Amino acid sequence: MTARTVLQEADITRALTRISHEILESNRGGSDLVLLGIPTRGVLLAERIAAVLARLEPGAGVVGALDVTMYRDDLDRHPTRTPSPTRLPAGGIDGKTVVLVDDVLYSGRTIRAALDAIGDLGRPRAVRLAVLVDRGHRELPIRADFVGKNLPTAVAERIYVRLRETDGEDAVAIESDPEGTRA
Repeated sequence: MTARTVLQEADITRALTRISHEILESNRGGSDLVLLGIPTRGVLLAERIAAVLARLEPGAGVVGALDVTMYRDDLDRHPTRTPSPTRLPAGGIDGKTVVLVDDVLYSGRTIRAALDAIGDLGRPRAVRLAVLVDRGHRELPIRADFVGKNLPTAVAERIYVRLRETDGEDAVAIESDPEGTRA
């Protein structure tokens, strides 16, 4: 199995900068904006987007983390990772525009779980979705509002997002997965 790198550090930085501008534009500014990253890489991407937002409009967007592990509908089929704590900003999410941030959008099941989790935490004014990579193959009617890169893939391929905070480098690669498992 060989991995083919499709995004490098400069590509990821450019995509996150564009997403940040799009978020500000669609929200008409950065007030009442909450970025909720889905662990693990979604949280790191949310923090990067928040840093860009702060440079563009000081005080725009606060960051939290939303663990969806126990809201997933496939717990009986896939081993779960250890849940991470959900961290909401001090002002909560009620009446705010929440932007869910994740690294890869695939079937839509993680985002469905995130929407269920948000429902238990409060009532935002609106919920939007930002992803670094949209690889297609949706199983649920979920669409990202902000996409860094659309990368159509075969079901037998996997997308690997590597971020310097956890992996020592920024890169996105596609690898053939002969067993057809998903990611």
